Amino acid sequence: MNKILSKENCINHYKWGDNCDGWNFVSKPEAIIKQELMPAQTAEKLHFHTYAEQFFFILKGQATFLVEGEKIRVEANKGLQIKAGDKHKIINDGVDDLEFILFSYPSTQNDRTDCE
Repeated sequence: MNKILSKENCINHYKWGDNCDGWNFVSKPEAIIKQELMPAQTAEKLHFHTYAEQFFFILKGQATFLVEGEKIRVEANKGLQIKAGDKHKIINDGVDDLEFILFSYPSTQNDRTDCE
């Protein structure tokens, strides 16, 4: 049966980083689709994925990415693709929450190496 998913009805909610929230909508070996929320002034650790590529689509707020040493700002309704092997992290250095959809393909399970 097909089911409409949202963060309000998702049973796969999790906390990560510095009080950030995530909702896992699809989790298969070939792809993961999540919605995530980062409060103001939060960031994840610099890391890379050996096999997985990722696409971040910003829903609300403005994201700052650090990708291979380059700072990239992405506004709402725009996205950024991260290639496998690229060292990266997402930062919310704004005053409002940052919400985004994250597509990872293939899955990032057991495919993350922290750099800091």
